[in-house]
Formats: sequence, C-alpha cells, structure tokens
Amino acid sequence: MRLTFTLNGEVVSLDRIAEDLPLLDLLRDTLGLTGTKRGCETGTCGLCSVLVDDALTRACRTPVTKIAGHTVTTIEGMLGPNGELGDLQSAFLEYGAVQCGFCTPAMVLAGEALLRRTLTPSREEIRRAINGILCRCTGYQQIVDAIEATAQHRRDQQKATSGGEGQW
Repeated sequence: MRLTFTLNGEVVSLDRIAEDLPLLDLLRDTLGLTGTKRGCETGTCGLCSVLVDDALTRACRTPVTKIAGHTVTTIEGMLGPNGELGDLQSAFLEYGAVQCGFCTPAMVLAGEALLRRTLTPSREEIRRAINGILCRCTGYQQIVDAIEATAQHRRDQQKATSGGEGQW
C-alpha cells in the first residue's frame, strides 16, 4: 500500500507498506524515530504513545492504515524550531520528571495533548491525562508539576502576546 501522512510537520509518502504494520514499527524500524518506546506491545503500558491529530494514541496498537491522511507527532516533533527542547520538555527537566527517561516521551506527549485542549487543567485533569502511561520511577508528582508549570507558562505567554486582558 502507499501511505501518505504528516509526521512532525512534514508530509511523508511511503510505498509498499504492509497494511497490518503497527505504527510503532513504522516509526522505529522504517523511519528511525526511536523516541517512541516499545513497551508491552499490547497497549497496556502506554509507553508507545504518540499524537494522531492531537489525540494521544498507542502506536503499538494502531495499524498504519489508520494514519493515512492524518497528522502524527512523536517526541522528535516536540523540539523547538532550532532543535532546542520545547517548553514542556524543559519543564520535565526542571521539575525532575525524567528519572530513567523511558516513559518520558509518552508523558510529554500526554501532557501536550492535554495542553492543546486546555491551558487551565486542574491537577486532577493532568493526572487523568497521564493515567494510562506506566512510570516506575517518579511517583508521577514531578510530572504533574511540570505539566502544570508549562500550562502556566503558556498562559503567561498568551497574555503577553495578546497585550493583556481586554485587548483585541
């Protein structure tokens, strides 16, 4: 099959792709994007999570046929325009939310999916957003703190660029 989709902001077209190929295998083995982690391969641990059209999606359980014409964002797509860490990634470092780092890509993407929906998430909403991703190191508190801090940072940036409240 021919597969065309947007990956980290770039249109990708591939020929001769098996229809039953999991997105995880396409990303890691075909495209060399190893930031998406291989965990349980049953969709239970959430470590393989990526964004498909801004929705958190388990790449191990998603056949490539489901991404045709869609937008996929991996952890590699979270970098800034000059290759620097994005604000959420930087917050993860600042708040010590990385520990061993194995769950970090999925946690960052779960946080990003939430922040694309709302910049005013409650701590409970943040916990629900990351709920399906297994972390064995952090106890999750630092992750919640990092996402909360990034939400505040983005709200501050939004206010600064709009000129404050009440202005068009």
